[in-house]
Order: sequence, then structure tokens, then C-alpha cells
Amino acid sequence: MSLYVILKFLHVLMAIVAVGFNASYFIWFAIADREPGAALVILRGVKRLDDRFANPAYGLLLILGLAMVITAGIPFTTFWIAAAIVLYIILIVVAVVGYTPTLKRQIAALESGGTSSDTYMQLKQRSNLIGIVLMLDVLVIVFLMVVKPAP
Repeated sequence: MSLYVILKFLHVLMAIVAVGFNASYFIWFAIADREPGAALVILRGVKRLDDRFANPAYGLLLILGLAMVITAGIPFTTFWIAAAIVLYIILIVVAVVGYTPTLKRQIAALESGGTSSDTYMQLKQRSNLIGIVLMLDVLVIVFLMVVKPAP
């Protein structure tokens, strides 16, 4: 078994963890909407999953992906690799600047004003919008990694 195959296995595993956890957030948020009494526990849980599982998996995805490219000798200028790296950078910036702080503020607004407060509702809408943008970004990256299109 080659180093490349091991790296590829770990890369796919981290993609499953990162994307899988992120995809589940929409389900958790829907449950929180139906069960307002559970919203705080759910939001804290999503934050914990994001901080401890999804985000570290995204970090390892980058490291493993770069190691695969180097091991295979594929040029970083290859369209699908270059495009995925650009989208990954966008993903990280939007997550760090937008999603994570919004989720923190959403939790604080929920603690202080409940699910019906205007601040909580605004932050919830913003969090949902940013989450959709991030998921679309991730889906395009996955598409590029699987299909490997040439321009």
C-alpha cells in the first residue's frame, strides 16, 4: 500500500467527518425551531461539534490534500486543485469571520433574551444564510475533488 493511498483514505475520512457534521447542523437547527426549550442545548452542542470535530477535520483535510498533491507530483496549477484551494480559503475566511462569531453571538442572545428576541432572530437568519453559503462552497469543493474537471 502506497503513502498516497493512505493519505487519500485519511483525506476522505476527514471529508466525511467535516461535511457530515456540518450537514447535520441543519437538522439540529430544525429541531431547535420545533423545540424552543432545547434550542440552547442544541446550539451549544453544534458549537462544540464544530469546534472539536468539524473544524479540526477541515484543517486535516488541507494538510492531507496538500500532502497528496505533493506525493503524486500533481501541479498545484491543475484547475481542480487550484480552484479547490481558492474555495477552501474562502470557506475558512467566511467561517472564521462570519459563521463562528455569529453562532457565538446567537448563543449569547438566546441566553439573554430567549428564542423570540429580535437579536436572536436576526442572528439565526444570518447564521442560516452563512451556513448555506458555506455548504454550497463545500459541495463545489467535493465536486471538484471527485470529478476532477479540466477547463
